[in-house]
Amino acid sequence: MRKSEKVMKLQKLVVSCGGTGGHFYPGLSIAGEFQKKYGEVLLLLSGAHAEEQSRIAENAGIRAVALPPMPHYRKNPFRFISGFLGGYFAAKRRLKEFSPQAMLGMGSFATLPVVLAAKSCRIPLFLHDGNARVGKANRKFSKWAKFAGTAFPAVNADKCRCQVMETGMPLRPELLEFAGMDKGTAIEALNREFSTEFSKEKPLIAVTGGSQGAAVFNQILPEALKCCGGDYQVIHLCGKGKLADAEKGYADAKFPYLLRESTGKMAEIMAGADLVFSRSGGSTAAELALFGVPSVLIPYPYAAEGHQMDNARYFEQHGAAVVVENSQLTVARAQEIITGYLNDPEKFRNMGKRMGKLGRPQASATMIEKISAALD
Repeated sequence: MRKSEKVMKLQKLVVSCGGTGGHFYPGLSIAGEFQKKYGEVLLLLSGAHAEEQSRIAENAGIRAVALPPMPHYRKNPFRFISGFLGGYFAAKRRLKEFSPQAMLGMGSFATLPVVLAAKSCRIPLFLHDGNARVGKANRKFSKWAKFAGTAFPAVNADKCRCQVMETGMPLRPELLEFAGMDKGTAIEALNREFSTEFSKEKPLIAVTGGSQGAAVFNQILPEALKCCGGDYQVIHLCGKGKLADAEKGYADAKFPYLLRESTGKMAEIMAGADLVFSRSGGSTAAELALFGVPSVLIPYPYAAEGHQMDNARYFEQHGAAVVVENSQLTVARAQEIITGYLNDPEKFRNMGKRMGKLGRPQASATMIEKISAALD
């Protein structure tokens, strides 16, 4: 029997995702875990990227339906109403056909049609939020939900009208597979992939400023790294369309470096890195914790309601990361951190160990089991 005794009552699950990859990929991870171990799953996708996300899900062997687009009401009220009604009735039809025992919403107001369709069909609603601050959509939806799981302990649980509990951030299976990779193996894999000659013995510093890139990463950090003059090597992911500008920053660098807009080898980078400078979005922070990477977190200052700072503070409170506000990351401050690492690497290794203790590799299974238990 392939279903765990813990989730025997939950045999059919709908997962609703809308908006960005920050909502979609955790939902896809839960769907994949459920389908692999427990029962049947259906993804209902809303938002501007629904068609693309549907193809990604189906390539992963997961049944998915892209619902009609629903632009923001203020941008186009007529298309909003049309998209909402189309999404609501399409979702309701799919829910009746599939007859799930529970529906899990991953946040975003784009999932509103599915949430209301589930309510209309009297399907128990559960929520997941990928940050330490429960977002506006999930706070609104919480009045209909049995509980909300969060990636990190919620700083505003009192604003929700259902129980809130930390369940962890569901991560992509391919990342979980590499979580135990040692540095030497990771460096070898990176050298094969990029034809580099990185050393297993030298410190590897990774810089990743998110998919959009940012001047604070692409200008300040290269300058700081050049000023330190240490015997290290660098991997820098600068963001789409930022390569030319970032290359200028590394002109005359005396250390080995690899500069890319992005890469599908994040697992190898995190397994091989001795220090990472990064944003603190929910998935990124959870991945750093999974690999136990000593991290310098620079929260994106315009994240909704400052949720990246909430995420970063959680790790800082546990002595697992250094947090620097975006406006305070100067060349001098970055140089101070890098020099501090070079002078006392053991301090940062211990920070990485504390980071690793905060990882939640079983987050998908935890969320599924808690949903099942709530159906008793």
